[in-house]
Amino acid sequence: RAYGEMTLGLIITAVVAVVAQMTGAYVSFIESTGLIGFFGFAIVQVVLAVALRRIMKIKASTARVMFYVYAALMGFTLSSIFLVYSISDIGVALVLCAAFFFVLTMFSLTTKFDMLKAGPILMVGLVVLIISQIVLMFVPGSTTGMRIICAFGLILFAGMTLYDAQQTRALFSAYEAQGPEMIKKISIICALNLYLDFVNMFLYILQLFGSRD
Repeated sequence: RAYGEMTLGLIITAVVAVVAQMTGAYVSFIESTGLIGFFGFAIVQVVLAVALRRIMKIKASTARVMFYVYAALMGFTLSSIFLVYSISDIGVALVLCAAFFFVLTMFSLTTKFDMLKAGPILMVGLVVLIISQIVLMFVPGSTTGMRIICAFGLILFAGMTLYDAQQTRALFSAYEAQGPEMIKKISIICALNLYLDFVNMFLYILQLFGSRD
C-alpha cells in the first residue's frame, strides 16, 4: 500500500512537471512573482510536509489529498530541471534512480542488518548536508564542492531509503491491529518518506552525471 501511494505520487509529480514545462507555467510564475513567489511556493511545500507529519490527527482521506497536492507542487517546481538538463540526461537519471531504489529496497527488506539503529546517524548526516548546501550557496563556482555534496547526498538518501523501507515494515506491523483507517494513515506517511528519498536521489544523480545545457 505504501509503495503504491508513493508510485502514484511520483506519477503525479512527473505529469505536472512535464505539463508545466510544455506550457511554460513555472517560468511564467517565477517571472511574475520573483523571489517572493519562489520562496512562497517553497514554504507552502514545507508546511504541507510538516502537516502530514501530524497524520494521526487528521483523516486518512485528507492526508491522501494533501500528499497528492504536495506531489503536484513538487512536480511544478521540478519542471525547472528541463531548463538546465537535456531530456536524455533526465531520462537516464530517472532510470538509474528507479533501479537503485529497487535494489536498496529489496536489500533492506531481506537483510538481517537493523537499519533502524542508524536513524540518529542519518539525521545528523541530513543536518550536515543541509548546512553544507547553504554554505555552498555563498561560494559561487565551486564545482568540486558541489559534486562532493551531491555524492554525500546520494549516499545519505540511499541510507535513508534502507531505513525507511525497514521502518515502513515495522510501522505496518505495529499498527495493523488498529484497523484499516490507521493502516491508510501509516501508508501515507510512509509513502511520503519513500517519495522524498526517491526524489532526492534522483536529483543528486542528475546533478552528478547530467550535463548542464
